Amino acid sequence: MTVSLEQLRRCHFAVDLGAARTRVYVKGAGLVVDQPSAAAVNTRTGALIAVGEFAEQMTGRTPSYIRVVRPVSGGTVVDIEMAQRMLRHLLGDKMRRSLRRKPRLRAAACTPHDADPLAQRATIETLVGLGARRVELVDTLIAAAVGCGLPVEQPEATMIMVCGAAATQVAVLSLGSIVTAERIPVGGEAVDHAIVQHLRHQHELMLPSQSVRPLQIALSGNGLSPDGPVSTEIHGRDVATGLARSVKIDTAAVRNAIQTPLTAVLDGIGKVLRVCPPDLVADLADRGIMMVGGSALLPGFDQMLRQYTGMPVHIAERPDICAAQGIGAMLEGKIEPLTLNPLAP
Repeated sequence: MTVSLEQLRRCHFAVDLGAARTRVYVKGAGLVVDQPSAAAVNTRTGALIAVGEFAEQMTGRTPSYIRVVRPVSGGTVVDIEMAQRMLRHLLGDKMRRSLRRKPRLRAAACTPHDADPLAQRATIETLVGLGARRVELVDTLIAAAVGCGLPVEQPEATMIMVCGAAATQVAVLSLGSIVTAERIPVGGEAVDHAIVQHLRHQHELMLPSQSVRPLQIALSGNGLSPDGPVSTEIHGRDVATGLARSVKIDTAAVRNAIQTPLTAVLDGIGKVLRVCPPDLVADLADRGIMMVGGSALLPGFDQMLRQYTGMPVHIAERPDICAAQGIGAMLEGKIEPLTLNPLAP
């Protein structure tokens, strides 16, 4: 599906539905929602108990009749009704009333580059349920490139890597369009899973569901490089006894444990470069790769990419909200119309 900048300027709000976080940009108001894509539901009554940060804090801490659900997986809405209920609560009554007063309410949404028609339809139906009369779909790669300030309209190559929770998308852009792109089904969640499995098998320790990200922060500095911290202490539950236990883990072993998912990402980058025209690859030797997305902040990941590609690697100033900022800039008309259609099908 293609969409022009003129169509986007007519939209009143935009949604970036991610597996980890949901962001909503309202024209004239800016980014009004930036919350985890989670909802807590009472399975006995069907009542929605909490959404966003509060629902995420409930993960692993609820009685049996309360379930924390994630209506979005890999940038695709898997539960339309729950996604609508979550968005309504995140927007709040005041903002929803303000949007409903708009004549012929229009919305825009970010979708993964390779989203199939069913995934696109699920996103459209989710926003139609919020009152949108028309929904425009924007490629996440283009939105993120605009959001981090890449000159996508120039006849020169720019390379962007969107590091999401469930997947990583890599693309080379030129003249406002995607030249070549690849979606790797490996993201921050795969790295988390690798760390959890390593601790379970090597230390017989089960981590609380919300402890993996703090563990990654503990590997800060050059977490993926040999000169990073030597060890760090973590707390969890002993697999055999079920009692609380603390262990000191060697960060070098953790680095080895997460090599497998990260290698898949490197392979995807190599595939994109191999099919890219030589002239554009020559441009990338100077301009390098721009990393966006929450998982771009994994300590040492950028250094690993530099060593693999031999190219400069940059992390956007606010990598987690680049896609929302980019689609917001399109809504506000802050970028000039391009000679070519700026959005990939």
